Amino acid sequence: MSIERKRLSPDESRSVALDAARDILIAEGPQSVTLKAVSARIGKTHANLLHHFGSALGLQKALAAMLAETVCDNIAATVCKARRGECSPQAIVDMTFDAFDGQGAGALAAWMLMTGDRDALDPILESIHRLVDELSVDNEDGLIREDTLTLVFMALGDALLGKAMAKALGLPREAAREIAYRQLLSSPGVQARMAALI
Repeated sequence: MSIERKRLSPDESRSVALDAARDILIAEGPQSVTLKAVSARIGKTHANLLHHFGSALGLQKALAAMLAETVCDNIAATVCKARRGECSPQAIVDMTFDAFDGQGAGALAAWMLMTGDRDALDPILESIHRLVDELSVDNEDGLIREDTLTLVFMALGDALLGKAMAKALGLPREAAREIAYRQLLSSPGVQARMAALI
């Protein structure tokens, strides 16, 4: 039985390639996110992906942008729910840690830094900047920036070394998340918002 393949629009084709790149990133690591690997996974030619992304770096930069946008949108929605008292700040910590570890953002960022492609991190940094601007209310902009910096650094470090460090120190694997959660709860901005809900 043959399956007729639907002709995809350029945007759909690009999206399918990025989804495949994300799957490869999570399963095999950032070094495996190549034009050849993605084209093999989606049944397209290398030339087709070159047309969409220009190079492997272009693919990785587009992947970083997609991951950052998705993660920041989800975090923004979770922060808004937490502000309304609909979920705990723990959900914000978990979502951030999961993005850097389980969704591959930490490994991709580290890979780009190690290979000298610092500009490829711009989409991630720009998305985080937009997220902070979106979440800032009244005079708490500085507090949100500090909380974001701390949380991102802890999530990135945990994604890269958390398992090994926790084992070496005789701590549970989730220790870094718990520390991040306690620090977030001790933030004056978070305390003020939680007090307003009580």
